[in-house]
Amino acid sequence: MKLPIFIADAFTTKAFCGNPAAVCLLENKLGEDMHQKIAQEMNLSETAFIRKLHPTDNFTQSSCFGLRWFTPVSEVPLCGHATLASAAVLFHKIKNVNSTLTFVTLSGELRVRRGEDDIVLDFPLYPAHPQDFHEVEDLIKTAIGDTLVQDICYSPDTKNLLVRLSDTYNRSFLENLKVNTQNLLQVENTGKVKGLILTLKGESDGQARAFDFYSRYFAPWFGVAEDPVTGSAHTVLGSYWSQQLGKKNMHAFQCSHRGGELEISLRPDGRVDISGGAAIVLEGTLTA
Repeated sequence: MKLPIFIADAFTTKAFCGNPAAVCLLENKLGEDMHQKIAQEMNLSETAFIRKLHPTDNFTQSSCFGLRWFTPVSEVPLCGHATLASAAVLFHKIKNVNSTLTFVTLSGELRVRRGEDDIVLDFPLYPAHPQDFHEVEDLIKTAIGDTLVQDICYSPDTKNLLVRLSDTYNRSFLENLKVNTQNLLQVENTGKVKGLILTLKGESDGQARAFDFYSRYFAPWFGVAEDPVTGSAHTVLGSYWSQQLGKKNMHAFQCSHRGGELEISLRPDGRVDISGGAAIVLEGTLTA
């Protein structure tokens, strides 16, 4: 078996920044267990598998494909950066002729279109509801100790817990915060929480354009201690910060060690456009 495979760094235009994802193109059906084995072999936060939906489809001319995402330990229902990486491979390496692609996924049909200088993900927007601190106190204290918390919300659609840190902190504090993810699986094993978002209000830090908010994302429940840049988390962050800031268009930065920039635009139809660049850093053939 030989499969075309790529690695693309998403939500960046520079190699070795943003969030890397592997992208496999499937000409034929792949065994269920092989998806997970390949994801384990790639050992990135996500490996995406693009498949043809009909025998007559081809990766250059067709506009609709199946798409699945796997971490090294399990399949996930939604992944932003690996969707962006998949579109980048089809647009920039395979030279797909369409301006908009549709991916059939576990989260329904997701559309991705070419922007002027980036790729735009048309994703669902998920609300976050106020969460009682005492119900998640052990999880939060295990993760960040006595760090001051300003707000806590929960997204039942994504099973993400959003923890907003105190406005007294700045970007540097969030970037350097030591987060303990090793014990989170023992503290939260009910299945309610599958991802932890730490977020902070933006600040004017001398850049040409200030960021509206910052974040970091942790998903040890899916085998990902910290995800470098997480498009899917911004389906929740976009909803939360739009309400907090009274904005529909926002500029976000995820403060992992690799870092990544995202443009967030809430749409009239209740969905969200998440935009970013991509740098393809590897192209090869997987043999097994």
